[in-house]
Amino acid sequence: MYDGFSKITVRPHKENQSKGQLMEAQQVAQPRLAAGGTLKEDLTARATTVAAVAASHANAVDSASRFPAEAFQAVKAQRLLGIQVPKALGGEGAGIGDVADVCYQLGQACGSTGMIFAMHQIKVACIMRHMGENATLQRMLRRLCAEQLLLASSTTEGQGGGNIRSSEAPIEQQEVLVAFFKSDYTLTRLQGWDALGMRGTCSEGYTLKAAASAEQVLPEPYENIHTRTMVPFAHLLWGSVWTGIAASATARAQGFVRNAMRHSGQLPPGAPQFTRALASLRTLRGMLTNSLRRYEQCMNDPQALAALDFQTLITLTKVEASELAAQTVMHAMRACGLSGYRNDSEYSIGRHLRDVLSSPIMINNDRILANLATPVLMSPMATSLRD
Repeated sequence: MYDGFSKITVRPHKENQSKGQLMEAQQVAQPRLAAGGTLKEDLTARATTVAAVAASHANAVDSASRFPAEAFQAVKAQRLLGIQVPKALGGEGAGIGDVADVCYQLGQACGSTGMIFAMHQIKVACIMRHMGENATLQRMLRRLCAEQLLLASSTTEGQGGGNIRSSEAPIEQQEVLVAFFKSDYTLTRLQGWDALGMRGTCSEGYTLKAAASAEQVLPEPYENIHTRTMVPFAHLLWGSVWTGIAASATARAQGFVRNAMRHSGQLPPGAPQFTRALASLRTLRGMLTNSLRRYEQCMNDPQALAALDFQTLITLTKVEASELAAQTVMHAMRACGLSGYRNDSEYSIGRHLRDVLSSPIMINNDRILANLATPVLMSPMATSLRD
């Protein structure tokens, strides 16, 4: 993922300026594997295979702050990058719920792997749902599936932080989202990536310059893409990764408490914190499942997606998921005590905690809440528990 200023030229030239938003594709070809059972069962089995690889390299990825190359070799070998692309274009037609489950599994194994996969799928959804009859973009998705291309995003700038609705980067068409291949652009590195957590995402800063055919511009206005796809997919898939991190931390806390009981016959002092972690995780999973269901019900209804009620729900999903995930991991840390605090313990939760602490600042929660303050004043209070 790249975060920096960009100057983008899209042929034919026009004398307008707007934000630059793009996606990159890196080419890797792998043999297709045979599918078996239902799509859900098959995806679960394939994601489990990838998660095992990701988990075995997670500490090394975190320590070196490097891209999880081994995990993504496995992702590509398992043909997971094109799963939500329609079958007619070479994909598997997986729904957002299926993709969220894969993100959840990968998040349990390695937060960075899960987040990179989620970001890829968000961009795939933007192309898939807003390309219309654009033959160039259809060919791009066919190639993505055939060659297992990995998409990355450049949607934020140094001055704007996570505010992707504003930009100083000029582009010679108004309000667009552009899909680029690696051969379409150049990058000049501005800064590295030595962060507290999510170290394998390698979110370095770059100056980006690109030129491509106008057919690579998504035909729908970015306003529609942002509301109907970018925000819902981002908040739901990010939330799935964070929930996976929280579930992994809670599982470690459970293992610690069980081990202590076997050796001493008594509950360790932090055992009540495991109960808190489990309760918080259940709340998190329930909230995320409800938001997924709501989006699935209205994702093809532009009027429903634009409604204040839905936009408030999906936006607060991000805030609630990030806060609950961090809370859950902290409870798990306290349940494990010193064993969870140490980096050299089998019950270590240090990486989980550092990774999940990125969640409230990926599009800062305070920015989100401030932006919602005025519109939600117009929202009526529910008159029933089932409303």
